[in-house]
Amino acid sequence: MIFRIFVVTVLFLSVSINAFAEEDESKKVTCFSYLLDEDNSQVADIILNGNFDSNNCNTFNFGINNSALWVKLELPYLDEFPNPTFTLNSTSLDKVFLYSVKNGEVIRVHENGRLIGVQEREFQSKKIVFEFENSEITADYYLIKIENVDKKIFTGFVSSRESLENILGFEDLLFGLLTGVFLGLFFYNLFLYFSVQDKIYFIYVLHTLLVWFAQASILGYTQELFWPEWDWMNQRSIVIFSSFVSVVGIWFMRVFLLSKSIIPKIDKGFYIIYGVYTFILINAIIISITLSYQVLLVTQSIVVLFVLFSASMILRKGYRPARYYLLAWSIFMIGIFLFVFSEMGIIPSNNLTAYIMPLGSALEVILLSFALADRINILKKEKEKEQTERLEVLKENEMLVREQNTLLEKKVKLRTDELEHALRNLQNTQSQLVSQEKMASLGQLTAGIAHEINNPINFVSSNITPLKRDIKDIMEVIEFYRETGSKEFTDDSKKKAKNLEEDLELDYVLDEVDQLLKGMEDGARRTVEIVKGLRIFSRVDEQDVKKVDLHDGINSTIILLNSTIPGKIRIVREFGELPMVECLAGKINQVFMNIINNAVHALTDHIDEIKDPHITIRTIAHANETVTVEIEDNGPGMPESVKQRIFEPFFTTKAVGKGTGLGLSIVYSIIENHKGTLEVETEQGQGTTFIITLPIYQSTQKYE
Repeated sequence: MIFRIFVVTVLFLSVSINAFAEEDESKKVTCFSYLLDEDNSQVADIILNGNFDSNNCNTFNFGINNSALWVKLELPYLDEFPNPTFTLNSTSLDKVFLYSVKNGEVIRVHENGRLIGVQEREFQSKKIVFEFENSEITADYYLIKIENVDKKIFTGFVSSRESLENILGFEDLLFGLLTGVFLGLFFYNLFLYFSVQDKIYFIYVLHTLLVWFAQASILGYTQELFWPEWDWMNQRSIVIFSSFVSVVGIWFMRVFLLSKSIIPKIDKGFYIIYGVYTFILINAIIISITLSYQVLLVTQSIVVLFVLFSASMILRKGYRPARYYLLAWSIFMIGIFLFVFSEMGIIPSNNLTAYIMPLGSALEVILLSFALADRINILKKEKEKEQTERLEVLKENEMLVREQNTLLEKKVKLRTDELEHALRNLQNTQSQLVSQEKMASLGQLTAGIAHEINNPINFVSSNITPLKRDIKDIMEVIEFYRETGSKEFTDDSKKKAKNLEEDLELDYVLDEVDQLLKGMEDGARRTVEIVKGLRIFSRVDEQDVKKVDLHDGINSTIILLNSTIPGKIRIVREFGELPMVECLAGKINQVFMNIINNAVHALTDHIDEIKDPHITIRTIAHANETVTVEIEDNGPGMPESVKQRIFEPFFTTKAVGKGTGLGLSIVYSIIENHKGTLEVETEQGQGTTFIITLPIYQSTQKYE
């Protein structure tokens, strides 16, 4: 595909440029007089005192400077063209003034240049075009004043308006074709980048985009298409995009040719070049655009040769992908030199040299695509060779493995029979112990419930008697007001009422009644919460897998364990947004009960040694349809030897009679049956964290 693009592009451009050259009806302006004006004189002074030098009909490059360039033209053949126009080939001139002079006076002034918006020009085009009126055709001569921070090269032609429109149409067609080539390569390699995730394709895509912007800036299309009125960018776009093209081009070369590993000493020189381009960009943006142009020309010359030298050294060291890179870079370099030589008058200027820069850039981008494809083929062959060698090694290993498997199968069969017998015995024992553990958990649960319910009930009962007494006192005051109110109040009765209120401390009694009622309400609420927590925890009426809220299970577990948690231990809840999780709620609550209870015991045994004993319960939802519950304490932690055995049946670190060693074993079995995972992170002296991971959905509907 890339090869076809390359061939079609070259053939089409060659045929089109030659055909256009034959039909070109314009007349080049090759002979003129010039004057470099450092004082920026007025046109009247130039007409009277201008000392012009002849260019001897040669193309002049007047360099990069802050002087104004005056050009004196005599165009006796203007009347040969209908609707005559004069066009400057360069689109990167800041301001251009054309003065038509007759009998020593200016009869008309034209103004153009890239600092004049495209819509404001007398001929709306990216080109710098001047249209002559009939009165100007008979002028004695024409003065052109060029003010530019970039290089000053004067080349132009006279043509009719119709011929000029044909020229511009051809340039637009040519630029559209080149843009199509660039877009095709851009999107093709962008697709490859997203497919193979190799950053070299991203660098190539970025380089292609910047090359297009650089060429569009040189040809004036960026001003016409993107920022017609942005003078600041119009002056600097060539420097900015040319610098970025060089930086990204060097980056591509270093990654593509592995210069850092193949030629490490030479590769360090590129860091100096990066620094120079940084200076050019900063200087162009902040200080002097003229100085940036001067440094850019010198730097580009050095960089072209340095890159060519580096790529040649890499090729000499045997790295084959450097072949296409050298070819692409050489063609690009030839295009640059031909364009510069034609601009400087060293070689004849024609339509081919006028379009050699964009053509060379297009060919460079296409050949770099060849280089990428060649690199893939080389890497593919090396990988196939490596895979062949590995396959031979694997065959040898396979023979050894087969021999070993024959011996191991016999040993495994004997060992399997022994393990199956031991497993059956262990399963019977485990079933009995699980039942005992359930009974022990149930007893603990019942004791906790009894304790929690007893406290609020006693609280309510003990408040009833003082509440009745206070209400009785209040009723005495009310009765007194009733008896006295049936008559007219006298001063004496008012005094008695006041004394009675003070004796009974009526305000205090009313406040005490309010507090007692609040206490009764709180006790009733706690009773409801405990009963609700018991139901959520036990889930005796839910034996199938259902969607439940894990936060409810955690909260109910904490309520039931509240009586066994010392006041110094804080419970910190860091709950995230969790979806409903399919599980056996009673089983999962048993997991929470065992792990939190173990954490409480660990902290209680060392409560005086820990500054701020606390248990943090953290919940997290994941995008892969799982949830995580982390139960973390800042207790004494566990040594590695204990950590490796905590899920073994009968293993316990508690004193004799205080633990069966089956709690965590049962917990592990429950999580495993739910197709989840249970991990523990602990370090002696650093606390312990149990990490429970559960799937949101279960594939089976019931667990025995």
